[in-house]
Amino acid sequence: MYFNEGQESRSATNSPEAGTDRGARGFTLIEMVITVAILSILTLAAISLVRVAVKRQKEQQLHDALRTMRAAIDEFHRDTQGMNCSGGASQIQNTQAPVIDPRSRVMISDCTIFGVDNLDRYPPDMQTLTTGVNVIPRMPNVTGGQGLSGTTGTATTLAQSSTKTKRYLRDIPVNPITGEKDWEFRSCYDDPTSDSWGGENVFDVRFPKSKDDKFKSLNGEKYSDW
Repeated sequence: MYFNEGQESRSATNSPEAGTDRGARGFTLIEMVITVAILSILTLAAISLVRVAVKRQKEQQLHDALRTMRAAIDEFHRDTQGMNCSGGASQIQNTQAPVIDPRSRVMISDCTIFGVDNLDRYPPDMQTLTTGVNVIPRMPNVTGGQGLSGTTGTATTLAQSSTKTKRYLRDIPVNPITGEKDWEFRSCYDDPTSDSWGGENVFDVRFPKSKDDKFKSLNGEKYSDW
């Protein structure tokens, strides 16, 4: 039996195999669309997780920076214990038997860095912690209550010629959230809720409260409260 060319074309078009090919091609396209959609969703989720991880890392760095600076402030203040500047700016005197923190191995010997308003002798500014101050070693085998001389009630004058320079910070850390050294300070005489620094000394360092609205922590806390 012979068929003409038109019949062969219609037979090929109407054959079950042709429909199967078209259906297979259509199903593959749908699969591709679904796959692309799933990959897009997974990519967005991965990006979101990466952003959260990066922010969590920066918040940990913020905790570390605040802890480092506050520890340096406390160490500086410990090294002022036992100071008596009544003998003049060029020397310090120990006329009493102060209770010395055993963690303090040296004593700051330069009275000129403390202003008349800084009676508690916290660092006058953060730069003092990085540039360093003159210190003298405390007398060995001294227990709390004996002071520097090791003899209660004995006045001991320590000249600055025997001093060394001690630095409490290598550098002022950069705020990892803002990327700047934009810390806010509080003196020991400032109100804890104050937005301004009195300037007498540096008792505490914080994230700038003015930027709390711009930067939010993952747990909803204000960075300035850390």
